[in-house]
Amino acid sequence: MLGKKLVTAQKRGETRALCLGLGMVACSMMMYFFIGITIVPFYTRSVWTTETVCRVLKANIKDKVLGSNSEDSENEDIFPYPCLQVWVNLTASGQKVMLYQTEDTLERNPKCSYVPGKSENPKEVKARIEVIASNFKKYQTFPCYYDPGGTQTNVILSRLYPPKGLLFAFLWPTLMFTGGCLIILLVKISQYVSVLSAWQ
Repeated sequence: MLGKKLVTAQKRGETRALCLGLGMVACSMMMYFFIGITIVPFYTRSVWTTETVCRVLKANIKDKVLGSNSEDSENEDIFPYPCLQVWVNLTASGQKVMLYQTEDTLERNPKCSYVPGKSENPKEVKARIEVIASNFKKYQTFPCYYDPGGTQTNVILSRLYPPKGLLFAFLWPTLMFTGGCLIILLVKISQYVSVLSAWQ
């Protein structure tokens, strides 16, 4: 009687462990799919792949802020935030180019080096942009990324998804997939040992 109860409990434990392992494998596959359709396209589309050294030539803040006048809205050089423009000397080619924070900054506003969030306080945004401009004037030389193919003549300060970031994104689903496979393997080994011992 006691032996039957132990066998039943063992089978239940093996079933639960097997379900856990299969669930971990399924979740890791879903995470792989999600990363593949969100992060990987941004990484592959980025042409700023080569790191070099940039030297600041000038960092200007345009204080023309969008007002309530209808004429202001037609002016392309007026924005709802102070527009920071940073021009740098690209060490790799010696060209004078404009610096952007990330790839997304260029898509959102190609005339400004830094674009704040939409829901941020205007006073805080202005103070932050002034701090960023002073930092560029203080630290004249820094690493940046440029397009070696020449399709983009500007540079970016940091990539949204660098190679290390992409590897880190794939780390967790890989660990989960490996853990799930190990659990399934251990359950199968346990079942095999149980059958072998019962046969003997």
